Amino acid sequence: MAILQQWKDHLQKTGDFWVDRELERYQLFEETERQAVLRKKASLKERHAKIVKSDVKGVINGIHQYKDQTLIRYRTHLSFLIRQKDQLYIEEEIKDKWAHFQDGVLVTDRLLEAERSGGPFSFSVIDSSSGLRKKTKGYFYDRLAAVKYADRWWNSANPEFITFSVDCTNYVSQCLYAGGAPMTGKYNQHTGWWYAGKSWSLSWAVAHSLRWYLASDQNAIQAVEVDHPEKLQPGDVICYDFEGDNRYDHSTIVTAKDAYGMPLVNAHTTNSRHRYWSYEDSSAHTPRIQYKFFHIDAD
Repeated sequence: MAILQQWKDHLQKTGDFWVDRELERYQLFEETERQAVLRKKASLKERHAKIVKSDVKGVINGIHQYKDQTLIRYRTHLSFLIRQKDQLYIEEEIKDKWAHFQDGVLVTDRLLEAERSGGPFSFSVIDSSSGLRKKTKGYFYDRLAAVKYADRWWNSANPEFITFSVDCTNYVSQCLYAGGAPMTGKYNQHTGWWYAGKSWSLSWAVAHSLRWYLASDQNAIQAVEVDHPEKLQPGDVICYDFEGDNRYDHSTIVTAKDAYGMPLVNAHTTNSRHRYWSYEDSSAHTPRIQYKFFHIDAD
């Protein structure tokens, strides 16, 4: 089928795009995605890092046809082998996309979702620090366990927990819990940080609420805000306000450090592993982006 061959050829170019400068003006990418790719390339150059090999795989999830229009919905898995100084590491990313064909010709390729990921209550502006118990003393945060969990589930869903269409904060909360972070506040949705079957606190699943919970001096996880990303360790958390409007949209967990000691993060929604912390390669990135860096001080 000619359409499927075009899709396969396009898929290959999405991998070659990262290592072949001649493809930087490839017109079938949506402009926001192309700009995100160029920002990532600039960021890599600033970090003295280079993608030495890229690999792409795609799985078709559905084909929809109507008259002269064909839409292919698919999931792409990008893997990058990145060299920085004498260090090599692999970064991975999953994106859900659709390719649009008109009269049998591929005319555009777009992301199904942007990475604006406030959570299942994304417009909730909740300061979930109120009514909390005092800090839990004496618990040990097992960073290795948190990172192992993050790497185990970065591209899948643990069936013991509900999965949201916007899943970033739910995933980060699961990682914190795997590291031993204590739940508090059951069963008030507006209090503490907790999960119980089909119920959960806003701070468990909403990026903005988790940001405020971690910022509270009463948070039982014993998170403390730090001023620079290099002060973070694997198992720590970064919160993102893409628009700079003080409504936090996204959460990630630190899972590694690059050769200069800067965080690499895992995330859900756009499933990512060992992605550079600043998210300049995100289609949701804006010049107004703000970050909050939280170190778990319970080692």
